[in-house]
Amino acid sequence: MLKADIIICGAGIIGLTLARELVEAGYSDIIIFDKEDAPGYHASGRNSGVLHAGIYYDPGTLKAKMCLEGNRRMQAYCEEHSLPLLKTGKVIVTRTAAELDTLDELQRRATANGGTVEMIDAKQLAEIEPNARTVLRALHSPLTAVVDPKAILQSLRDELERSGKVRFLFGTRFLEAIGDTIRTSQGDMGYGLFINAAGAFSDRVAQSFGIAKKYRLLPFKGIYHVLKKPAADKIRGSIYPVPDIKNPFLGVHFTRSAHNDVYVGPTAIPAFGRENYGIFRGIDGELPEILLRDAQMFMHNRKFRGVALSEPRKYFFKYFFRDAEKLVKHVVPRDLLPSPKVGIRPQLVDIENRKLVMDFLVEKHKNTVHILNSISPAFTSSMYFAQLVLNKYILNG
Repeated sequence: MLKADIIICGAGIIGLTLARELVEAGYSDIIIFDKEDAPGYHASGRNSGVLHAGIYYDPGTLKAKMCLEGNRRMQAYCEEHSLPLLKTGKVIVTRTAAELDTLDELQRRATANGGTVEMIDAKQLAEIEPNARTVLRALHSPLTAVVDPKAILQSLRDELERSGKVRFLFGTRFLEAIGDTIRTSQGDMGYGLFINAAGAFSDRVAQSFGIAKKYRLLPFKGIYHVLKKPAADKIRGSIYPVPDIKNPFLGVHFTRSAHNDVYVGPTAIPAFGRENYGIFRGIDGELPEILLRDAQMFMHNRKFRGVALSEPRKYFFKYFFRDAEKLVKHVVPRDLLPSPKVGIRPQLVDIENRKLVMDFLVEKHKNTVHILNSISPAFTSSMYFAQLVLNKYILNG
């Protein structure tokens, strides 16, 4: 039986940054295992690469505390390791005058969170992002940047392997927990400390330890299109709509990637499986349970009901395009091409109260730590978030 002082389930951005913090704290016997054959195969490697700047989150939440400092640390990491980094900033535009109050609230939150934002008029917007359109005002975030998530994940893997203190086991699936042993598809493992960073499956892993029974993860699918030239040349950075701040989704937006492609998306369509990247691909035996949870949320949660009614129609191009065209002055349907880029956002739900869990959630149980809601801006926040988990739940837990 394999043994290690610390075993981490999940080789996404949270698992890797936690391992990095543990190594820096002096730990030297760490195993990271993952059911895939490389780090970040799911949410960590499929996100838009945007480093958020603390705009959307309620002051006092973990998201608000972690985001801005996480942004700074991730940018510094990219510069130190010569990884792709695009510092183009972001504008948040209004589609109707009714959104101006929410825009003001975003400015208030950003300022309270220590962020740098500026309320600008249409003339200033035209100087920053000429093709963006807005009603009266927009919010400019100069600290928003874009990175290559896969390059960061590979760099972290290389760094951990070079340390000689971390072993990776890929193609290894978590099966169940029995005392201080976990069963995996590659055999049993013993541990001193177990860290659950399993992303879309973190609720299942936690429940195998007898905790987090009132939580379930619901998957939401993000599909994208890519903007072809010369339309792509009219987008300098990122153009976002004012979101519904009662929900954790930011809406279809334009983003120039770290490699200078311009993506449009993502959606937030309720998915039929935790890895339902295609129409049918990724649907498994959990489908009836997911449909039941969706139905219960639809009946009892107005915010979820709004998402469930509006997002699925974006499978149809005309509805997807209708969202996109509201943000810019010049775009036509032929400018948007299909993209193979698809992501799944695993959103935690409190099934007792039938509410979406809006903040990061960490639970400690005996000699185990469980990261249960590592949703956006988890990638942005990860390097600072990992330090918080180390200090609060491991060193002082």
